[in-house]
Amino acid sequence: MMNWLRGCWAVFLKDARLEWRNRFAVNLLFMFVLSSLLLIAFSLGREAVGPRVEVALLWMVILFSAALGLGRSFVAEEEQGTVMLLQLNLHGSQVLAGKMLFNFLLLMAVNLTALVVMRFLLTLSIEDTGLLLATLALGSLGLAAATTMLAAIIARASASGPLLPVLLFPMLAPLLLSVVRASRHALEGGLGWSASGNDLITLVAFAGVVTTAAFMLFEHVWTD
Repeated sequence: MMNWLRGCWAVFLKDARLEWRNRFAVNLLFMFVLSSLLLIAFSLGREAVGPRVEVALLWMVILFSAALGLGRSFVAEEEQGTVMLLQLNLHGSQVLAGKMLFNFLLLMAVNLTALVVMRFLLTLSIEDTGLLLATLALGSLGLAAATTMLAAIIARASASGPLLPVLLFPMLAPLLLSVVRASRHALEGGLGWSASGNDLITLVAFAGVVTTAAFMLFEHVWTD
């Protein structure tokens, strides 16, 4: 077990160090989030919008930033020629777990940045901060698991760029419905946790099912 965890951590550290050196995904994600929210703020001007619109805008920015920045998890390994090195030294599940952890933490950083910028630019009002953070964490977990699994599948395709959004968006329908409702309850206050119980359970179930499916399928994708 300890060897398995050390392998996962090694993959996570490798991706973190490479990202620290070139900052490709970080720059891409943060520039996309900032430019999108600035465009939204300029378009709305002083016009007030309700929690429904604010939540929809927040998750649209998060969803498109994930599709834009996390899809290169395995494409980068193909381009750098490090796939065989990982296959020879690590089990497939260790590679998947390390990359999933990296994508989850990167996505959480982007989401929290988007939330702070949106609160500053659009004067976002949050009634239940704990519920909103829990929703962001569970939504990011499911989104990172789905994106990492699909990134592994499309990495060897010749036109992998457009494939990820096409495959990702229909798959995320249950997750998006639940995160939008739970986030709206967090902004509106009132019933809060009691009204979001079913949505939080759906997010936990979605993340569990997608993560389990990813670990079951990844070995076939990785060694094929």
